[in-house]
Amino acid sequence: MIPENILFDYGAIVENINASEVIISEKKQAYFYFQIKTGSVKMFNLNENGKEFVQGMFYQGESFGEPPLLGDFKYPATAAAVKPTELYKLPKQKLFKLLTENPDINLKITKALAKRLYYKATILKEISVHPPEHRILTLIDYLKIKNGAKEHYQVELTRQQIADLTGLRVETVIRAIKQLEQEKELKLIKHKVFR
Repeated sequence: MIPENILFDYGAIVENINASEVIISEKKQAYFYFQIKTGSVKMFNLNENGKEFVQGMFYQGESFGEPPLLGDFKYPATAAAVKPTELYKLPKQKLFKLLTENPDINLKITKALAKRLYYKATILKEISVHPPEHRILTLIDYLKIKNGAKEHYQVELTRQQIADLTGLRVETVIRAIKQLEQEKELKLIKHKVFR
C-alpha cells in the first residue's frame, strides 16, 4: 500500500508480532497506522458465547484498522496476528502529514477503504439472506477478484476461516463445500479448494 521508503521517511518502525498476539483491541482508541510487511492479520469480534466472527483477513502489503484512525472513534473489532507477522507502525499525526503531502497515496488508501466497504456490504447481504453454499461462493469469488485470478483460484483459507468470514459453523462449511464440489461449482484437490 504505502511504499516502505515513504513509511520510513515519515518515522515508521517495524514491529515483530507473534502468532495470536493482539495488535489492536476492540473499544480502544486508535493511535497508529498499521501495514503488514510479512505475515497476516485477522480482524474479529467475539459473541457472548466466545464464537469468533472474522470481519476481515489482511496480508502482506495491506493495511488495517484505518477507519477509527481517520474517523477518530474507537476500534469496533480486535486484530491479531494469524502467524508471526512484521508490521510497519506509524503514529497517527505522522500518517496525516504523509497523506497531506502525498495525495496519490491518500487516493490509494481511499480506494482500498471503498473496496472494504463493498466487501462488507456484500457479505452482510449474504449472511442475512442466502444459504451457506451461496455465501461460500460469494466469498471465494470476491477473493478471486481481489487477487486478480482468472481461473483455478486456490483458496488459501482454512475451513474454519471460511466459517468465521461467512458466519457459519465449520461443520456447515465442510458439508457445503462437498455439495459445491458435487455440483461442479468448485474442485477439491488434496483437500485444497479451487474455483
